Amino acid sequence: MKKFFIAIVVLMSFGVADICAQDRKFSPEKFDAALEKYIVEEANLSQQEASKILPLLKEMHDRQRVVYSKMRKLNKEKPATEKECEDAIKQYDKMNIELKHIEHGYHKKMMLEVSAIKVYDVIKAENRFHRRMFKGWQRGKRR
Repeated sequence: MKKFFIAIVVLMSFGVADICAQDRKFSPEKFDAALEKYIVEEANLSQQEASKILPLLKEMHDRQRVVYSKMRKLNKEKPATEKECEDAIKQYDKMNIELKHIEHGYHKKMMLEVSAIKVYDVIKAENRFHRRMFKGWQRGKRR
């Protein structure tokens, strides 16, 4: 009977560990949905404003993800020579500038759809969301 009880406790603990591990896996869909919900609430967007801004925001993020992917590839290995390091730095700088150009272009598009005040609120809300998520991930890693 004692062995049976221990076996059940062990199996249950593995089940709980699996559930916790599933909760900690990153889901881009859940992240994007939470981001959109947070932005709509924090920037106090009406349904009409949200329908104009959110597709542009998603499009901007999709274009930025392509650049971030290139940056990750660039950062995977350290170049061996001085010249290769110099070229890598130049590429990295170009990609950062490209990210800002993408952001700038979409901010202009957003201001054509809604007021600059709302776009400003969206930008601030997005920044707060990312900071909060990052802090949450840091706390989760400490456990």
